[in-house]
Amino acid sequence: MGNASRAAIISDRRITGLSADVIAELVAELGPLWHERHQARLTSRPRKRAVGAGAKHRLVFVDRLLATLVHLRHATTHDVLACWFGVDRSTITRAVGEVRPLLAERGCTIAPGVRLRTLAEVIDHLGVSGRAGIIDGTEIRVRRPAAGRRDREAFISGKSRQNAVKTMVVTDAGGRMLFGSPTRPGSCADITHARQLGLAKLLADGPAVEILADAGYQGLGAQTGGRVVTPPHRKFKKNAPDWYEEMYERQRTAHSSRRIRVEHGIAHLKNWRALARHLGRREHISDTVQAVAGLLSHQQTADLALAQQR
Repeated sequence: MGNASRAAIISDRRITGLSADVIAELVAELGPLWHERHQARLTSRPRKRAVGAGAKHRLVFVDRLLATLVHLRHATTHDVLACWFGVDRSTITRAVGEVRPLLAERGCTIAPGVRLRTLAEVIDHLGVSGRAGIIDGTEIRVRRPAAGRRDREAFISGKSRQNAVKTMVVTDAGGRMLFGSPTRPGSCADITHARQLGLAKLLADGPAVEILADAGYQGLGAQTGGRVVTPPHRKFKKNAPDWYEEMYERQRTAHSSRRIRVEHGIAHLKNWRALARHLGRREHISDTVQAVAGLLSHQQTADLALAQQR
């Protein structure tokens, strides 16, 4: 790809979803790491040629990163990217397969050089900062598993009646992305997924943190000493007094107005088309979720720092 085309991609945030400054930071951080892993792969296998011999890369790391970002942002097929970058389709497939795990391993950026990679680190961060966290589950449609697969029915979501996987998203009270969990099959309940991630134990044994959640997580409050706050239970199923209906609606509205920020965070995630509907292999969806969550948090942190400077 020519310098002019590369500059056009970097300068237009609509193409990659990231500002030029964030892309430059990604290149500086991931470039040496990718080169190190690439050299390790070359030296780990028996050589039939001298060092330095053979075909040279036509796709430099910057272009590999840009191709991956465009793929994640717009779900652009590898064939189209191959034509755009002037390489073979297999080269794009290999580039995305190498760069996406690097992005997933970065975690979510909350400050320059400060990352949250695990749920335990997120809980500790919320405890230190004194801010509330918000959790919610979201589904991502995937291709139907092959006939005869033993766990084929597990991917059918009871909510949407479609083949999907589920991830748990954690944001702070301002809606900034803090964590995107590994995925589970769509039939897994939100509260079950949270327990499998160890959220109940982390909250029960960790700092005093307030976590806002929807009705799908009712039951975690009792397990965590009240740290998980869910909408109020309805005590009257029918023939409720007028005063109770008014109080009940007021409490639910107050809770929803605080919890709505996580819905905004999920909406920003789904703006990356690879998460609106995942058409690739299901084994890669967890890396895609964590990569996009990390990129989104990095851009949010950069935007916040820029706003504070102004």
